[in-house]
This record gives sequence, structure tokens and C-alpha cells, in this order.
Amino acid sequence: MQGFLREWSRNRMLFLMIAPTLLFFVVFSYLPMIGVYYAFTNFSFDGGLFGSEFVGMQNFRFLYESGVLWTLTKNTVLYNLAFILLGNALQLICAIFLSELPGKWFRKITQSVMFLPFFVSFVLVGAFVFNLFNSSNGLVNTVLVQLGFQPYDFYLNTAPWKYIIVFFNLWKGLGYGTIIYLAAIMSISDEYHEAAKIDGANIFQRIRHITLPLLVPTFILLILLSLGGILKGQFDLFYQIIGNNGVLFNSTDIIDTYVYRSLAVNFDIGMGTAAGLYQSFFGLILVLAVNYVIRKTREDYALF
Repeated sequence: MQGFLREWSRNRMLFLMIAPTLLFFVVFSYLPMIGVYYAFTNFSFDGGLFGSEFVGMQNFRFLYESGVLWTLTKNTVLYNLAFILLGNALQLICAIFLSELPGKWFRKITQSVMFLPFFVSFVLVGAFVFNLFNSSNGLVNTVLVQLGFQPYDFYLNTAPWKYIIVFFNLWKGLGYGTIIYLAAIMSISDEYHEAAKIDGANIFQRIRHITLPLLVPTFILLILLSLGGILKGQFDLFYQIIGNNGVLFNSTDIIDTYVYRSLAVNFDIGMGTAAGLYQSFFGLILVLAVNYVIRKTREDYALF
């Protein structure tokens, strides 16, 4: 306590500057943790938080025994793995291509065009997807009919949606991620490339032996940061594209959409909180485990 008071007297203004940030996290991150208790209750609006029936692990047991938890976890993890791995790979490739383009203005225009989808809201993405794939007058089915094929009802078949969702997620985030990698490439000293040119290295050899190795720390850091949310899906993307179409839930339902339906549609607050707590807990365990492995293999790249 004396040490803290000593630091307070020396750096009073710095503590006052950080106070709004601390207050923000206390109010919006730590106080809401009281609501975790909902996960262990059969919540009723009459009883409220502490007046509802305490049921222990019953909500978690129901999620496990009904098979819902396995489906939600599988969908959430697989979709996020596709988003993270394919997204980072495509962003890295595009950044390397942009950095090697000779025309400065063409590179800037291409970069700006790629960045535009990031600003498109998921509501517009959902409307765009519906106008492409609906069975009555969607663009895809209109083209199929014109070519003499039978129309395909996308909203009654689960098979194509895993590819549709992954594609639109990659399309929307490609420009933003490319800029991050492009900034890392621009920080590489030109002396490396000049020395390689003098030694006779062509463009592909320079990319392989200079650019890619120097981008490894950035790549690993972005992967680690993304893995922190691997059990947290893109709720806006899934909800705006799929909505409440129960036919597609088996292959498109993730933890976030299930929690939303539990709270806003079924009013089952206990079940929704249990699913959300499961999501947060195992997300934390995953981050700690991956960071431990990275620290043991490449200590300099670990987050902590």
C-alpha cells in the first residue's frame, strides 16, 4: 500500500489520465460478470437474478446431452479456422503482390478498391446474398433458368452455405488485412532487396528468402490475436445471411446466434448465459494453450 501511495504522489497526473479507461472496463467488462450467475439458474422474470431457482449445472448438462453444444462448437471452430487461415493467407499473398506492383498510382487505386468492402455493413451483405440466391428471382437461379437448368433452392439446402459464408467473410475482410501486411512489408529495409538483386536473386527468390521470413512475426501475432476469438463467431455475418432459417441451423448455427435466439426469441436467459460462459471459458483456455506452445517453440513471438 505504501508503494502505491508513493507512486500516486509521483505520477498523479498519469493515474488521472488512465482513470477513464479503468472506469470503462470496470463498468462494461467486470460488473457485468455478475450475470454469469444466470448460467446456473432457471431464470424467471419474477424472481430476477438472485430470486430465480438455482439449478447448478443443469443448463450445461442439457446443452451437452442434447448434442447442441457439439454442433455449436464444431460450426464455430471450423468456420473461424477457415476465416483465420484462409483470410491471413489471402491477405499475405495480396499484400506481397501489391508491394511488387511497379505503378504507384495503380497500387494505391487497387488498395483502395480492395478496402471498400470493409465499410459495407453486414445488413447490405445479407441483402446482397438474398438477391443472389433466393429461389424466386435471385440472380443465380435466374441465370440457371435461362441456361435451361432447374432452379436450386439454396435456402432449403445446407451444403452450399459453408462456402458462401466463408467467401463473403473473406471478401469483406481482405482489404483490411492486406493493409496490415502491406504496412509490415513497407517496414522492411530496401537494403535487403538491393543486396539480393546484386547477388542475382529474382523476384520470387527475394519473396521467399526475404519478405516471407521477415513477415513471420506479424503472421504469428495476427494468428494468436485471432485465435483468442475462435469460439466467438461473426454474429452479424451469420445472422444477416441466415437469419432464423431453422433448416440451415445444422451447418450454420454458431454459439453467438444460439445465445441470441435463447435471449431474444426463446427468452431462456439461463441457457443462453450457459452457452456464452462456455464460449468465454474455453476461448480463454485455448488462448493460454496456444500461447504456451508458441512460448516453448518461439519465445519471442509469444503474447505473454
